[in-house]
Amino acid sequence: MTLVAGVDSSTQSCKVLVVDAATGAVVRSGRAPHPAGTSVEPAAWWVALLRAIDDAGGLADVETLSVGGQQHGMVVLDAEGRVIRDALLWNDTRSGAAARALRDEVGDEEYAARTGLVPVASFTATKLRWLRDAEPENAARVAAVALPHDWLTWRLAGYGPAGESPLGPDLDALTTDRSDASGTGYWSAGTGEYDRDLLVRALGRDVIVPRVLAPDERSGVTARQHGIPGGIALGAGAGDNAAAALGLGAAVGDVVVSIGTSGTVFAVTDTPAADVTGAVAGFADASGAFLPLVATLNAAQVVDVIAALLGVDHDGFSTLALAAAPGAGGVVLVPYFSGERTPDLPDATAGFAGLTLGSTTRENVARAAIEGMLCGLADGLETIIRVGAEPRRLLLIGGGARLEATRRIAAQVFGLPVTVPPPTEYVALGAAAQAAWMLGGERPSWSIEGSVTLPADPHPEIRAAYRAMAQRA
Repeated sequence: MTLVAGVDSSTQSCKVLVVDAATGAVVRSGRAPHPAGTSVEPAAWWVALLRAIDDAGGLADVETLSVGGQQHGMVVLDAEGRVIRDALLWNDTRSGAAARALRDEVGDEEYAARTGLVPVASFTATKLRWLRDAEPENAARVAAVALPHDWLTWRLAGYGPAGESPLGPDLDALTTDRSDASGTGYWSAGTGEYDRDLLVRALGRDVIVPRVLAPDERSGVTARQHGIPGGIALGAGAGDNAAAALGLGAAVGDVVVSIGTSGTVFAVTDTPAADVTGAVAGFADASGAFLPLVATLNAAQVVDVIAALLGVDHDGFSTLALAAAPGAGGVVLVPYFSGERTPDLPDATAGFAGLTLGSTTRENVARAAIEGMLCGLADGLETIIRVGAEPRRLLLIGGGARLEATRRIAAQVFGLPVTVPPPTEYVALGAAAQAAWMLGGERPSWSIEGSVTLPADPHPEIRAAYRAMAQRA
């Protein structure tokens, strides 16, 4: 049996899967937590990766490895390969004003035409502009900018500060892939090239950025360090959503709704998207196609906070939500607990509406939380269809998809059949698929067994009530 490994360095934790390259069957796995917060020292990711590898039984029998990771995070390095400051993560909204400044300077239409994106606080370019304006002394030290999966791949290959790594600080050895590069705000999925002018506009000057690899291209090999064997081939890696699409075997016509720390809805298409409104990010995928995507900041955490408010666990929360009728008795939650990315409202807050003496029940509050979370994603799917996607099936994944209430309410909110694959770490599985692709020379076609499909049960009144409330936010 030939084994490959995939890593998911997500917001909350690091997961490692060791997989049979021929079938995709998971042989063993490991996990380690990440610190909480929207600004994190990248060294914590490295420590968690080493622990997760150890928890997975090591890599001594692994042929190839790829790293999937949270997108957009700003990792800035000085000329000696040292991390200059904590990485600002995708969900750090302090760069909202910087995003508006870039939009004002370039123009939404021009930015979308050049990169497939319109800047919002999530994207790396806006974080670089924030750094330039808020911490000019740190900005002046920047020699290279990387994303989380770029930096971890670089460290696995043995690069880093002198004295802390076997090979030292070769910044030119940084690599990335097209999916993660497409979320920076200074690389174009349409042209496949960096837009250096936009990079300079963000940071104030040009710096080293990672070389963008093809989906099956090798980044390098691991260096012997910290119990990791040397010589394991390293893949290009991928952004988390693109890696999940690989793990699901998603192809053109598939739509994926992922409910994790963030909520995302994305479609695999054969042409790049450019949405001047900024609602849709025109990303690339990890297979050579494209991945127009809408993301929301408020997803599974909405369930967490309302379940805690109601004093129940997730199963109890699901039971409460299913005990209420569609529409939650008129109760609506606009769940902007962390501000919001889509729509672009970084300073917004959450709000309930429709609360009366009769409607204010635990059941209605629970159901309204799930309906509100899903309505934002359903609006996103509508926007993706408007820019050219033609969905043939909808796949529901992520921690939030494990709740029976989420599955059943999704079929009502989206008004489409909803296929729920069995729960697994699809980002790490996709990274493993990329590692197998690099090893075997063709994209693997691993089968996924145990999916459940719920029939469409449209209730358009749910989204109508949500839209009326969301317009006031």
